[in-house]
Amino acid sequence: MDRFPAEDTLPGVINRGKSRFLFRVWAPFCSQVELKLLGVDGATLIGMKKDPEGYFTTEVCGVSSGARYFYVLDGQKDRPDPASRFQPEGVHGPSCVVDPDKYSWKDRNWKGMALRDMVFYEAHVGTFTAGGTFASAAKKIPYLKRLGITCLELMPVAQFPGERNWGYDGVQIYAVQNSYGGPKELKRLIDECHRQGIAVCLDVVYNHLGPEGNYLHDYGPYFTRKYHTPWGDAVNYDDQHSDHVRRFVIENALYWVREFHADALRLDAIHGIYDFGAKHILDELNERVQGLAKELRRPVHVIAESDLNDSRIIRPHKQGGYGLAGQWSDDFHHAVHTVLTGERQGYYEDFGKTEDIVKAVEDGFVYDGTYSPFRKRRHGNSVKDLPKEKLVVCTQNHDQVGNRAFGDRLSALVGWDRQKTAAALLLLSPATPLLFMGQEYGERAPFQYFVDHSDPDLIRAVQEGRKREFAAFGWGDVPDPESKKTFLDSKLTWNFPKGSPGYFLSILYGDLLRLRKRIVLGNRLGLVWRDSQNQWIAFEYVGKKNSRFGVVVSFSEESRQVTLPFGGKGFAPFLHTADKRYGPMLAAHSRKGSGEVFFPTCGAVVGKINR
Repeated sequence: MDRFPAEDTLPGVINRGKSRFLFRVWAPFCSQVELKLLGVDGATLIGMKKDPEGYFTTEVCGVSSGARYFYVLDGQKDRPDPASRFQPEGVHGPSCVVDPDKYSWKDRNWKGMALRDMVFYEAHVGTFTAGGTFASAAKKIPYLKRLGITCLELMPVAQFPGERNWGYDGVQIYAVQNSYGGPKELKRLIDECHRQGIAVCLDVVYNHLGPEGNYLHDYGPYFTRKYHTPWGDAVNYDDQHSDHVRRFVIENALYWVREFHADALRLDAIHGIYDFGAKHILDELNERVQGLAKELRRPVHVIAESDLNDSRIIRPHKQGGYGLAGQWSDDFHHAVHTVLTGERQGYYEDFGKTEDIVKAVEDGFVYDGTYSPFRKRRHGNSVKDLPKEKLVVCTQNHDQVGNRAFGDRLSALVGWDRQKTAAALLLLSPATPLLFMGQEYGERAPFQYFVDHSDPDLIRAVQEGRKREFAAFGWGDVPDPESKKTFLDSKLTWNFPKGSPGYFLSILYGDLLRLRKRIVLGNRLGLVWRDSQNQWIAFEYVGKKNSRFGVVVSFSEESRQVTLPFGGKGFAPFLHTADKRYGPMLAAHSRKGSGEVFFPTCGAVVGKINR
């Protein structure tokens, strides 16, 4: 039984109706907390009552949505609300009362979306458009719809310091970033997505908080020194008083689903979440979210980012797992990236053979208990028996692009033919695909790491940390994360006029997305092959009445004729990446019924296997 009944300890400000709001904050470190309401005539201090659990509460009449306030801790420190819904003046400014009932949703007919039907499009709000706001992002939704995207994934939108940041330095996890437009504009964006039949996934960060504007230390034991993360002390999920921290985080997940109608939550870097309690925080969080989803009568998917290759994250409870809907799989990215680029630095040393791609397609994880030369130990366990769509895969994402020294995309590393090859592998994989904004037209602008801090010592620490991070890759100096130019250089150009290579690449992405519905969804992965010279791979899908579809991918830059491994009475291709529809190239297709296919260079061909 939940020890926190009803709304008794919900964090933040709760509308009681008739201009009455309940203010509640957990501050066990404090002996006294006062509510400081700010008005045109000055500030009003209101005393708050403390209960045995360390919660301070007060109910105030005559407050309206938009009112600004601080909490005064022990008569000395003015601090924003840890559960603030909006920070109009940034992380150091006053919190703002938000009445969720003020927004009138228009998506009442939205029924949600199954994970298997999702194609994620990861976007950073600040660099996705020139405007860098939720409102300007909403104008791109019709484009995503035409392309074939079914789920817009937003990098973290919780309040971070300054106006430019990836979002993983957020410090107020309930507040919607002010420079993006705040909570009302986020709701409008999600409403527009649902109107166009597109789901929304929000990236949430529960493994750490950023350093600037992080005032939780003043309130209570939100962190523990039992464990150390790359970002400092770990969030307190199993130490003393952790019940209240867990409540704070779980209610945040429910908040995004209930108040913002999110269809999925992507949990950042769960390998940085430490919990050795009897019920893991991931298990409890997912259980609560699924309970809310049942109440709302629509699916809500909790997806973890993890580099652990641990199937327990997505295994059902009856198999000893946490039951999450899915998890990211870096192995697919690394396998494809190393074969297409030839890079072997850092963790890429574990990959580089076409057999790695075969294993990623067929089994899910490449490292499923096998020895990892980079880690110098065995790594991972098997997900081979689980539904393929539970793994979210990519050929580019914010980490794999932005955590390069210069933020160079795949388009800066390989030519158009290899980008087309990557597109075919991604979108015809049995796993759930994720595109990183702009990759569908070969965006050349980098996606670099940028911040907007105000503390000179913190800025210097970030700059030095980035240099150390890239030592293993030998990438040398990096762009200054604090420079506004680094941020502006990272904005999408949206430059792919008709007839340009990017235009043809975007057509291919659209065709592949439509083809995915035909040959991947509803069919099962059959056999997977590779040739002994590591020049090509092939795999098949088997559908109803034993219908069969084949995919052949060549990695050779030289022209070659590939004898198909599918058997049957021949192969009838209906998509070839070298076709003139995808650019001004000469292509020689296999004849209908032939058992061979010609590749003028690297690329992919898809067709029906005749029985």
